[in-house]
Amino acid sequence: MFKQSKKSNKDTIKNSENRSNIKPNISSKTEPGKESIPHATSQLSKSDETIIGEEITIDGSIRGKGNLIIEGIMKGAVEMDKHNFTVGSKGRVEGEILAKDVIISGVLHGDVKALGQVKITQSADFNGKIIANSISIENGAFFKGEIELEREPHGLNTPLIGQKSEIASKKRQVSSATPVEDDKEK
Repeated sequence: MFKQSKKSNKDTIKNSENRSNIKPNISSKTEPGKESIPHATSQLSKSDETIIGEEITIDGSIRGKGNLIIEGIMKGAVEMDKHNFTVGSKGRVEGEILAKDVIISGVLHGDVKALGQVKITQSADFNGKIIANSISIENGAFFKGEIELEREPHGLNTPLIGQKSEIASKKRQVSSATPVEDDKEK
């Protein structure tokens, strides 16, 4: 019924090849005075990213290879040790998290172990323990919990150790001295 000429068929193939070589232009718009929050997936393609939407509820554990963004509700453990984990602004997560980098913009109640960094944004509500190499908490975020940084101390504590033992030694010397009697009694 419809007939294509050879020329138009070649043009169609050529145009589709050109489109496959186009790289997307990624830009982020922010309000004046507000810092943009980069997605944890900036280095990976969209196929390496999984988004759990607002209408999804998960009760159980998740393990995988690829970045994960939770915008829905999740209760359970997440293990993505070589990939990034994000609790989106509408996400609610309760459980233990193991990931490379973690960004919290929604609600997260549980323990987080990040091999890299943890970023808690101003819209976050976090309650739990964090073990990471670095952490940032934006002004306005709710945080209740513990933080343990897994890195070598700066060495500023070394003199305190020596001072502490000197103080303890002097304290023992003072306490072992004989008490002085009052001259008024005599």
